[in-house]
Amino acid sequence: MGSGLQRARAFMILATLLYRASHLTVGVLAVAQGHRILSLHYAGLLAALGLSVLGYSTALRHGWFDRRHVWADVLVTGCLLPLALCAWGGVREPASLGWAMLLGGSASATAAIALERSHVLTALALLVVTHLIGYQLVGASRAILGGHVNSLLSSAVMAWVFWWYLRRQGRFLDDANARALAAEAHKARYAERLEHHRALHDTVLATLTTLATGAIDANTPEVRERCAREAAYLRRLVQQTADQDGHREIGAALEEAVGSVERLQLRVTAQYHDLPEVPPEVAAAFADAVTEALNNVLRHAGTGHAYLTATRAAEGREGAVVTVVDRGSGFDPERYVPGLGLRGSVLGRMAEVGGRATVDTAPGEGVRVEMRWPG
Repeated sequence: MGSGLQRARAFMILATLLYRASHLTVGVLAVAQGHRILSLHYAGLLAALGLSVLGYSTALRHGWFDRRHVWADVLVTGCLLPLALCAWGGVREPASLGWAMLLGGSASATAAIALERSHVLTALALLVVTHLIGYQLVGASRAILGGHVNSLLSSAVMAWVFWWYLRRQGRFLDDANARALAAEAHKARYAERLEHHRALHDTVLATLTTLATGAIDANTPEVRERCAREAAYLRRLVQQTADQDGHREIGAALEEAVGSVERLQLRVTAQYHDLPEVPPEVAAAFADAVTEALNNVLRHAGTGHAYLTATRAAEGREGAVVTVVDRGSGFDPERYVPGLGLRGSVLGRMAEVGGRATVDTAPGEGVRVEMRWPG
């Protein structure tokens, strides 16, 4: 839907387009009834139609008016056309000139919202002077002159008032949306804190309580391993709290992946730093790829320890970089054909979201899997 300003612009483009279309319709009917085949009236109407198509098609494509097109419309449609019809179009009465003068009203409305304030005053002055001269050349009464000048100015004033009001409401809408998003982010952070509290209660606090009661021997390998895993979890939790306020999507997904393999007795040393905000599907792809890479360490590396780093891409580039490294046996990439897990769950997952993954290894040198988004 876009921002409030974008919505206001879209509405004003549509409103002024309908205003111009109504004036062009009057022009078509007036020229057709005049039976001036191939006359200057037809040429003028075609010029006004061409400038309207150019100006509004550009505005619809780009979201706002090109000021060069607005000035061309003011000068050609609003100023030159009425004078040309008076001088060379055979116009001798106000009624025959009315359709061309009417186009000046829609030109003034567009100028009022698309040009800078000083330029708006200049455009209105040109339109008023030109139209006064044109009507005087055909002997229009003072009532017609006054009514037409009022129409020119009121069209500009009403368009500007509508534009001012819509921009103001758009800002209010954007502010309300920003507050709603901030409230949702606060709610999400609160829910995440509750989840961490539950995890701490079920892991670290439970272990410490058991040790304090003396119910188990703190020197057994199993207890020391459990304490090491929970200490690693606490370190990652502190890092995420310090580095990732507001951009926790990827960090939470990676932490879940690390926790899933730690439950299988793989020790993971994880480092998170300055993680960027990424779409949810990209965070999920990173998590799936990391899970498979860590599972490969567990199954094939011959080591119980892996290292994970996740950070923002290099300076000047957008995106995230996640690496999984082990110091295990490695393999010869020229002789090894990647299995389904590596192809589908690591390389394939990253490719599906516009990222890429590379594997760097050698016999006895361990394996380094690097995942980047975007690729």
